[in-house]
Amino acid sequence: MRIPCVDAGLISPLVQLLNSKDQEVLLQTGRALGNICYDSHEGRSAVDQAGGAQIVIDHLRSLCSLTDPANEKLLTVFCGMLMNYSNENDSLQAQLINMGVIPTLVKLLGIHCQNAALTEMCLVAFGNLAELESSKEQFASTNIAEELVKLFKKQIEHDKREMIFEVLAPLAENDAIKLQLVEAGLVECLLEIVQQKVDSDKEDDITELKTGSDLMVLLLLGDESMQKLFEGGKGSVFQRVLSWIPSNNHQLQLAGALAIANFARNDGNCIHMVDNGIVEKLMDLLDRHVEDGNVTVQHAALSALRNLAIPVINKAKMLSAGVTEAVLKFLKSEMPPVQFKLLGTLRMLIDAQAEAAEQLGKNVKLVERLVEWCEAKDHAGVMGESNRLLSALIRHSKSKDVINTIVQSGGIKHLVTMATSEHVIMQNEALVALALIAALELGTAEKDLESAKLVQILHRLLADERSAPEIKYNSMVLICALMGSESLHKEVQDLAFLDVVSKLRSHENKSVAQQASLTEQRLTVES
Repeated sequence: MRIPCVDAGLISPLVQLLNSKDQEVLLQTGRALGNICYDSHEGRSAVDQAGGAQIVIDHLRSLCSLTDPANEKLLTVFCGMLMNYSNENDSLQAQLINMGVIPTLVKLLGIHCQNAALTEMCLVAFGNLAELESSKEQFASTNIAEELVKLFKKQIEHDKREMIFEVLAPLAENDAIKLQLVEAGLVECLLEIVQQKVDSDKEDDITELKTGSDLMVLLLLGDESMQKLFEGGKGSVFQRVLSWIPSNNHQLQLAGALAIANFARNDGNCIHMVDNGIVEKLMDLLDRHVEDGNVTVQHAALSALRNLAIPVINKAKMLSAGVTEAVLKFLKSEMPPVQFKLLGTLRMLIDAQAEAAEQLGKNVKLVERLVEWCEAKDHAGVMGESNRLLSALIRHSKSKDVINTIVQSGGIKHLVTMATSEHVIMQNEALVALALIAALELGTAEKDLESAKLVQILHRLLADERSAPEIKYNSMVLICALMGSESLHKEVQDLAFLDVVSKLRSHENKSVAQQASLTEQRLTVES
């Protein structure tokens, strides 16, 4: 029936009826237009062209403050009509946002929060609109956080709470709204839900526990909201989250570890947490998940440890607490997200920690696993982190034993490939590690460097105008170091490096120009 109504030209006269002063006419017209818009592109398009949405929004604004039952019925119908009009249609939803529908609906919710039908309509509308990025700024300029938290506190029915959760989740992706929700007391509500539901085995309660604890973690992703809840490590919210980690409930363990990872986003928090025993709690948690453990919990606990290891002052403390040993238990994991975080944690721990880097670099099982993961082409993150850790073991240990272990495990070719990465930081790390190999153990690595075509790659990096200055500089340092090998020296001569290097003497970067002069001298003397 919808398309025949459009084809018969009924939409424009119906929209004109929205200007009536008769409440019954408005009610029936709103219903008719809502039906015509329901799941009908033609119906929506016709209402759009006739300007129906704007008239309905104007009605909502003018009737918003009237709380008599007849008026509330009309408001409910108009809200329903707008929902049908814009449902699952981003451009029509964006149009409603531009018309200022959000402040109007928030005001409606505040005034008519006792009216269940109208409240439900507002929540569904918010759920649709909140998915659009353009809506977040407008929501943030209203008191939506306060209204939703007020409503949430009153709800005891699972279905109604779920509806509010569905609005809160997309809204809480915005940092300004995160802070507003924290200030409106949402966290206290979520903690209460966790406490009530944690021991229940009812499906609804398990769902609510998950939704509540996930939302709590989401609120901690905003810097301001996170710091407000951390309160220098003394905050009751932070303390409650800590108590989730030793829990026997996997969902709470997961939320607790993710919350710690979020609290560990600045150095001050990290230092405070490490000094107050969080590392031991996370290691205990990991220990409970070594054998056939929960992958999401493993990933979250490793994320937290990685973040905690970033401040320099924490590295030695975490190493002496036995974090590397705890992390290495997951070397056998076949799950890429766990592998990725494991690698990142180890890389953070050994940064500028020569002894730890040497100890790990001589661990044959670890190095062999790294070499294996360097070929994980289906998992770019794992592949990249494996290469970076391989390079870091050499750079931070500067140890011949580590280099020998890496050579014997077949790791050299991966470091040479890493020098061609699209990421300058990774190229640079590879070149520095290769220069150390050439300086400390050239004889041992010579064959591998040759078969990986290192000299040709260096020639390409120096000739490429797009190469960053530090790449050119380190490539020349490496060329000089390779001259100690007869076979590699011959490759350098055959490729006419002098032409490429002499052009770099006039490079705008002083360090590159100076290194070009030194390299040119070296090449000339040894030609």
